[in-house]
Amino acid sequence: MATLKMKLFCIVLPLFFASALAIEAHWRGFVPNPLLAHQGGFGFSFDHNDHTHTGGFHLFDEAQPVVASKAAAVDPAQPANTDVAAAAGADAPAQPDFPFVNNMGAWELLLQDSGVSVMHLTLLPNNKIMFYDAAAPHISNIKLPNGECLPWKNDQGVVAQDCNAHGVEYDIATNTIRPLKITTDAWCSSGGVMPNGRFISTGGWADGIKSIRYFTPCDDGKCDFKDYPDTLNAERWYATQITLADGRLFLAGGRHSYSYEYVPPEGQKSAGSIVSELLDTTTDTDENNLYPFVYQSSDGNIFIFANDQSILFNPKTNRQIKKFPTLPGGARNYPASGMSALLPIELKEQNPDVIPIEVMVCGGALKEAYAASAKPENRVFLPALNDCGRMVITDPNPQWDKEEMPSRRVMGDMLNLPTGDLLIINGAKAGTSAWWQAEDPNFTPHIYNPKFPKGQRFFDMAPTTIPRMYHSTSAVLPSTKILVAGSNPNSGYWFAPDVKYKTELRLEIFSPPYLDASLDIHRPAIDVGATSKKLTYGADFNIQFKVNEADKPGKNDFKVHMYAVPFTTHGYSMNQRLLSLAKKDFKAVGGGVYSITALAPPSGNVAPPGFYLVFVVHRGVPSQGVWVQMNQ
Repeated sequence: MATLKMKLFCIVLPLFFASALAIEAHWRGFVPNPLLAHQGGFGFSFDHNDHTHTGGFHLFDEAQPVVASKAAAVDPAQPANTDVAAAAGADAPAQPDFPFVNNMGAWELLLQDSGVSVMHLTLLPNNKIMFYDAAAPHISNIKLPNGECLPWKNDQGVVAQDCNAHGVEYDIATNTIRPLKITTDAWCSSGGVMPNGRFISTGGWADGIKSIRYFTPCDDGKCDFKDYPDTLNAERWYATQITLADGRLFLAGGRHSYSYEYVPPEGQKSAGSIVSELLDTTTDTDENNLYPFVYQSSDGNIFIFANDQSILFNPKTNRQIKKFPTLPGGARNYPASGMSALLPIELKEQNPDVIPIEVMVCGGALKEAYAASAKPENRVFLPALNDCGRMVITDPNPQWDKEEMPSRRVMGDMLNLPTGDLLIINGAKAGTSAWWQAEDPNFTPHIYNPKFPKGQRFFDMAPTTIPRMYHSTSAVLPSTKILVAGSNPNSGYWFAPDVKYKTELRLEIFSPPYLDASLDIHRPAIDVGATSKKLTYGADFNIQFKVNEADKPGKNDFKVHMYAVPFTTHGYSMNQRLLSLAKKDFKAVGGGVYSITALAPPSGNVAPPGFYLVFVVHRGVPSQGVWVQMNQ
């Protein structure tokens, strides 16, 4: 009998603990879902407030830290004692992230017709979005206003009229579009929001290949592009643009343009180009180094990645000063078209002289993949890459650290989410960029937690039903939802029934799991009027917000994240970065209102001047974003 009891004990006890783990283990409070087949087991939990970068299952007795009970002394029915609340908030360790059950995100159709194929996309500081396409096909699904047409010459030199708009302004609030007039072709151009809030588009094709276009956002529906043709020094078709620490705009690459240059002041001609050994030597027969991945580094230099090579470039001396190790596995830039982003940059009250900057590069294609899929009579779509590389570029001896994605992906997008995770979305599983040269759409997004142990960082999300192939785009919105747009692997606007991957004009919204309705009771709401809008490097600024008092919030339950909104095209989000700011003070104002004093980034090396969205993240649940301007 004793033996039988022991056997039953050995069977029942593990089942009890397994049940406990299945209930309480969570990623961001995420109960493991059996559809996350590549994870296996119960899944791995992680508290994002734990800076040890280690994980572990959350057991029942860990859910309510004993010290946190100090915050409960504040009676929400009575006027708040801000000194007591502030002291409790300062002392209490972070509570775990809020749980939500089996949420893999949700999709919804936002708009049936975007007017133009969304090849290029950027969010503007007035909460409107710039969409534009190539003018070369001389067709779209929306006309220029007031019956206006623009002349153009065909291959025989005959002048024709193009009455179609090739850009639109999308209004988030009204879910409507307004046609814009772009007078030179911005096909495969670069761009972004300038430090002063204006939008700038650089380069393109044909008459736009050396153009600079400016757009000043407005709310009256009367603003449009101002075009300066033949302004850049080199032809910038498939080039990359970023904002530097001093506010200058830097351009890298372009087809047959193995050089860099700085964008000149408005109305002036470029002063010239700087020859790039990197871009010259990484050009394969099929290029594989267009739209290079470029980032401002915290040491004042510029990190540039092309094909499978990367360097550090000094913008003061205009010289290459360092070469990094090769990232093996294949090619990562157009037309191989992998993805890249910076991992969140962690800031403290006292930072080292050089703040760590980590680059991530994922997916892409084999170097021979473009040639294999280029012949119409015998296209072979080679499998896309399924690996990622991470490298701390500020380390004295940097090395790539490789890992595998759950699926292969080329032409995908990689976005920094307001929570500090990354979203991998769009693209295909075989082939490369270019018309008709990819197959097997990758419908399933992945969320990547950079602080999890290797092998447990990727999580499958709910799949879309719309193929997002070549020329697809995406963006993080102030609501924290994800706008997904575009896809046109055709040489025109093709909608015929026999077209396998039609020109896609539908706009979708993807809502990550942090938007689960059960979390709304815990979601912070920033008081825009009581929050600082203009920030100074290294200075304190105040954020006031409302949150559920019943959650007994403390200082360490919150993160303040600052997001540089990118310009996205061809699978790369230029100028994107997310910073986790230091928090100096936390106070209860009363009535569920709290105030955090955060410390602005120390310099333009970590946060180039310009407009950012600030989010308050409460135990894994982000607020909506508020615009701030980081001043030079």
